[in-house]
Amino acid sequence: MRLTRRSFLAALGAAATPTVLGGCGGFSTGSGSASSEGTLSFTTWGTDAELAGFRSAIAAFEAANDGASVSLNAVPYEQMFTNIDAQLQAGNPPDVFRVPYYTFGSYAGRDQLLDLSPHLSADVADRFTPQAWAAVQSGGSPFGLPHHTDTTAILYDVQALADAGIDSVPQTLEEAWTWEEFADVARRLQESLSSDRSPFAYNWQGNGVTRWLSWLFEADGRFLEEDLVTPAIDSKAGAAAVEFTTSFFRDGLVPRNNSISSSTYAADSWFAGTVPMVFAGAFLLPDAEATYEREWAATFPPRRERSAGDFGGNALVATAQTEQPELVARFLEFVTEAEQMREFCAGSSLLPTRADLVEEGIEFDVRPELSQVFLEQSSAVLPQDSGQVASPDMSSIITVLQDGLEASFLGDADVETTLATLSEGIGTATQ
Repeated sequence: MRLTRRSFLAALGAAATPTVLGGCGGFSTGSGSASSEGTLSFTTWGTDAELAGFRSAIAAFEAANDGASVSLNAVPYEQMFTNIDAQLQAGNPPDVFRVPYYTFGSYAGRDQLLDLSPHLSADVADRFTPQAWAAVQSGGSPFGLPHHTDTTAILYDVQALADAGIDSVPQTLEEAWTWEEFADVARRLQESLSSDRSPFAYNWQGNGVTRWLSWLFEADGRFLEEDLVTPAIDSKAGAAAVEFTTSFFRDGLVPRNNSISSSTYAADSWFAGTVPMVFAGAFLLPDAEATYEREWAATFPPRRERSAGDFGGNALVATAQTEQPELVARFLEFVTEAEQMREFCAGSSLLPTRADLVEEGIEFDVRPELSQVFLEQSSAVLPQDSGQVASPDMSSIITVLQDGLEASFLGDADVETTLATLSEGIGTATQ
């Protein structure tokens, strides 16, 4: 099944609210007429494939813009934001850097990023899917461009499911297991596995706790009201999400070390063979193809009231202190053009944020037949979901989620107590 623009927009429901698209008003066309001369500094982390993609895009940009150059500074992810924060504080940040969507809001909210509204081409907002555009908004203006996204699907060991008598795996988003059906699959796996193995692992370790929100969204819930200040998690949907995900630990469906605070990532358990299913992003496909020794495939995460997903991936942003805003805008627009984004995403096993590439489809260089699983799953992310994660208070909310959910997963906090703790913590974070 190829996802078309019509089916993609239908999956979004009411595509984008005026607030989501509010940043597109008043854009200039100056980016197209500004001088292309100058040197930009660009700091990022990345896999070998991602860095190769960036270098290719930079070479193409320099070839297309005589007199322009971009200096790429690649650093380990563990050092990335310590370095950026120190440079911002010292007044010597790079012109451009890469940032996860869940971190974007904290920089935009502290006035550390460049408001791109006066510098972008008038139609730039039309390039992107509504949820991608929502993820780079702050106060109704864009403070970055969405470079790519990723979302979670289920990687599974084909023979392990067959041994458990599971002979039907969803092939489309509409066929995704319900929560109840997924729990039944997990229990059937549990019965077929040795006592030292568990049915699945979930990828919510560390800052990946934002992926827990997919369960909340699947229950048609929110953690913030539309004002992005008022807590909304203490709800029927919130109770359903907390109760269901806590049952993973209570019923032994995930390893004990699959908790949010664990230093063992979910994928590590799958690669080690201790679980036959893992919730994982598309970026893991090259490693899986190179190292997983048994036959494996991918399918869609379960749904409840609706399908949903985490809006992973990264934006490219400019620092407010840059002295070359027009050249920065020219560079950001260039690397999000169709040819550049297609090449980057295909080589890195990541998903495009351009609506035209979603319509056309892309094929990963590795396991191209799985491209559509992740691309189709990304259509389940609504602008209202990605917009909440772009909250300027998200870094503090992440800590609230980590502590509150861990007390439920591994402690004895009941659902009511957990929701009250989460709601109070989110309220404090957004004050």
